[in-house]
Amino acid sequence: MSFNFLDNLLNIFVLHTWFLSMVQDEFRGGKINVEKTHKLLEKLDVQCNYFHVKHIFKDNDTQKQGKITIEEFRTIYRIIVYREEIVEIFNTYSENRRILYESNLTQFLTQEQHAVGETKTTASEIIQKYEPIDEVRQAHQMSLEGFTRYIYSPECLLFKQDCKSVYQDMTYPLTDYFISSSHNTYLVSDQLVGPSDLWGYVSALVKGCRCLEIDCWDGSQGEPVVYHGYTLTSKLLFKTVIQSISRYAFMTSEYPVVLSLENHCSPSQQEVMANILQTTFGHFLLSDILDGFPDSLPSPEALKFKILVKNKKIGTLKETRERIGSDKHSMVGVWEEEELEVEEDEEELKAVKENDSSSSRVNQGKEAETRKLPAASLFSKKKKTRKLKIALALSDLVIYTKSEKFRSFQYSKQYQQFNESNSIGETQARKLSKLKVQEFISHTRKFITRIYPKATRADSSNFNPQEFWNIGCQMVALNFQTPGLPMDLQNGKFLDNGASGYILKPHFLRDINSKFNPNTSINDHDPIAITIRLISGIQLPLSSSSSNKLDTLVVLEVFGVPNDCTKRQSRVIKKNAFSPRWNETFTFIIQVPELALLRFVVENSGLIAGNEFLGQYTLPVLCMGKGYRRVPLFSRTGESLEPASLFLYVWYVK
Repeated sequence: MSFNFLDNLLNIFVLHTWFLSMVQDEFRGGKINVEKTHKLLEKLDVQCNYFHVKHIFKDNDTQKQGKITIEEFRTIYRIIVYREEIVEIFNTYSENRRILYESNLTQFLTQEQHAVGETKTTASEIIQKYEPIDEVRQAHQMSLEGFTRYIYSPECLLFKQDCKSVYQDMTYPLTDYFISSSHNTYLVSDQLVGPSDLWGYVSALVKGCRCLEIDCWDGSQGEPVVYHGYTLTSKLLFKTVIQSISRYAFMTSEYPVVLSLENHCSPSQQEVMANILQTTFGHFLLSDILDGFPDSLPSPEALKFKILVKNKKIGTLKETRERIGSDKHSMVGVWEEEELEVEEDEEELKAVKENDSSSSRVNQGKEAETRKLPAASLFSKKKKTRKLKIALALSDLVIYTKSEKFRSFQYSKQYQQFNESNSIGETQARKLSKLKVQEFISHTRKFITRIYPKATRADSSNFNPQEFWNIGCQMVALNFQTPGLPMDLQNGKFLDNGASGYILKPHFLRDINSKFNPNTSINDHDPIAITIRLISGIQLPLSSSSSNKLDTLVVLEVFGVPNDCTKRQSRVIKKNAFSPRWNETFTFIIQVPELALLRFVVENSGLIAGNEFLGQYTLPVLCMGKGYRRVPLFSRTGESLEPASLFLYVWYVK
């Protein structure tokens, strides 16, 4: 009898003994139901969706009594764990189809996962971490059980480990970074009649948002309030908003938070705001220029754990410094500017009115009438110079983020100061990006530029942020409360650099000598060719019908400069949401990978009502790992759907 034969027998015995030792206690009282089956699978470190387990349980409950034997459980375990595509990979590198020796695993890591460095050490660590069978682990070997757990682990996710921490140079000026930004952060629904809620700020900060918007108005009893002015949205106390921000500001990221104040308060309540900001944030509030940055913007690194106030400002930074420590009570400056003109054109305004008319018919007039009153204020147009009274106590808290109305690129080039930033509505920004793209990019190299949704988006919908990232706009502000493609792109982009909320812009958007134009043919870039083999789906999300017999397909879409934008689709796998196998290969040639995002969308094919969204995942192209990778799926509202995922093989050359 050969040594290999005996070795195989031993391996089979060890596996059988391990399995029984893990599960037999649960069956001492007889058969177990589906709830206990699910818990037992979790005890075995098997990630599984309860509804998928329920369907598999039903198929393997031979007596149809709602309970199964230990042998039936073993069958269910094998169906979930021993996936054919993973077994194939394991057998390719296993000498006996039972065990991976350390050298076999090292070979797999080098050839398939493109691991570099101390691969032998890495293989040893993986075995110790993921091999569940003691005898196998102590022999520095890996069973299929361990290999499967490794493939399912975070180490094999598509998103590269290196990108999960801050790895970019954070010492450039603020203008050199994309900054995660939200619009009307206090709203959790629409812009006109929906509620305001502290959760808007908390959830944005937890997601890594670094620029929050606060609309401030005079409140009763001398307490400023936050809400969308001239609308029926509910109100929050400014004080409680600031307290919430203080608690969560640096929970996800240690880099600076910018508070973009849309200030409509009287000077007396502005003083109250200033006092609240100072007493709540204390030394975290930036209230003076930093040493070494008297006439240039500091870096995110220099501003770690700092809160910056973005607001209109009276006078210069030098004058601000001279007033430090002085009594500013009742001291008021006057800010003069031409009356801001709403940027939406007449067709957009007409569309809103028609929408309100439609709402009136559907809702029998009640909701539409409430919307018409706010809309009258939102869309009125005036052309005159207005004078705003600014309390010096608040003005002096504005250091590197002074709000300045955008007039023209030429005006900014001649007169705009380094610490002045502009907010531009999406409609005007889109026109400028088409007519004066080079000037726009030059502008964003020098000044922080914030893009915000047009006022006609009363339903809190969002625009596609990619078009403004393409031209270097630092703060592309979205309605974080509204799920959909724009927020998928936002969340995907800012996964990068440790989800810090700051991403260093590509060199061609920072270099003053660059002639980069996202709208024309790309000649001076290094394209990459990405090949993705879509192998299978793992416990895909179930539809509203809760059936696991879905007709599943995957859409792969690239977002970036116009020439890179493309969409590909897999074939439909009929009646299988548990383990659909595609084995389809897609190749993408990406000209500007530094700006490109890749989005995976899983759908349930429908002929009558159209395809049903099941889950998605979006990430920067340059954050993709190579080799066999798992793509975690998220719901429309951003919740993790683990263990639902796609299984891929990825290859590209930079």
